Amino acid sequence: MKIVRRDLVPDGPGSVKMVPDEADDLWIAYNLIAEGDSVLAVTVRKVLREVASGGRDAERVKLKLEIKVEVVDYDKEGSVLRIRGKNILENEYVKIGAFHTLEIELHRPFVLRKEVWDSLALDILHQACDPSASADLAVVLMQEGLAHILLVGKSVTTTRSRIEASIPRKHGPAIAGYDKALNKFFENVLQAFLKHVDFKVVRCAVIASPGFTRDQFHRHLLLEAERRQLRPIIENKSRIILVHTTSGYKHSLREVLDAPNVMNMIKDTKAAQEVQVLKDFFSMLSNDPDRACYGPKHVEVAHERMAVQTLLITDELFRSADIVTRQKYVNLVKSVKDSGGTAHIFSSMHVSGEQLAQLTGIAAILRFPLPDLEDIEM
Repeated sequence: MKIVRRDLVPDGPGSVKMVPDEADDLWIAYNLIAEGDSVLAVTVRKVLREVASGGRDAERVKLKLEIKVEVVDYDKEGSVLRIRGKNILENEYVKIGAFHTLEIELHRPFVLRKEVWDSLALDILHQACDPSASADLAVVLMQEGLAHILLVGKSVTTTRSRIEASIPRKHGPAIAGYDKALNKFFENVLQAFLKHVDFKVVRCAVIASPGFTRDQFHRHLLLEAERRQLRPIIENKSRIILVHTTSGYKHSLREVLDAPNVMNMIKDTKAAQEVQVLKDFFSMLSNDPDRACYGPKHVEVAHERMAVQTLLITDELFRSADIVTRQKYVNLVKSVKDSGGTAHIFSSMHVSGEQLAQLTGIAAILRFPLPDLEDIEM
């Protein structure tokens, strides 16, 4: 995220002009923009103008609009934010108070104004400025006839390509057709890999599959790289890791992130830290259940007793339409840190964030056992 201008008071009002450079930046903006904020951006609108013949013709004009935010939607696949609300900046085409939807896309500047830039919003803004926090991992999840190429960033896991092919059965006279279809499938996956995997950005690339598909594709990848002199693959072949998964579908990304050799390559990234903390929580829940809890009420009571060592919370909870609820979670994160604990804010666009969301979106590892928490109603 490029921050063009910052004019704000911590825990007070102010504005920030920013330009999203990658998909992760749009997700960060989605987490920053809340109901009641205002967003200023240039938009394009169709207007009707009188023409010489006496009729009317549609013309696209650029205009500045400032929207008082009511609804924010994030389109992950299209890489666009849609912000709906009432216009508060007068112009000749859109009246004040008229509803409008602004679309914020990559490389398109906008200004965000808030009445209160709380500690969480400032933390998110700081992360947005960190040039080291970009896509960390490329994953080719595959099985015969199906492949997904995924990029795991600091906040978002995006599907960059899905490749499907019909592979005939491998037996009898059809074996020649099988080999031909499989090679064509591998070639399509290779082309998508070259297009979407940039080793200047990602730390490593994982090829994952059930059976031997990953080994076959890996062999194809290296042979073709030598034959065609594909320098990015030749120079980075030591950063290509093979992992076993139960399928080539996207839910198997969890197995990739659990693999020790992958975790070792990305161990200091946000996605890896989320996976490890969640693993620690589930381990505590199984082995010492009195030192783990989840659900807003149980976590709040545990914190009141100064028992929370590690707080796990999803970013979804900070997007509540109720400002009081949003502020409650912001204060909880700050209070846990002030009392010597750690707080991990999970991205709901990562597989670990999805897991945590299934546990109400909030959980904690405790400093000491609290066996009576079970008696408190959720």
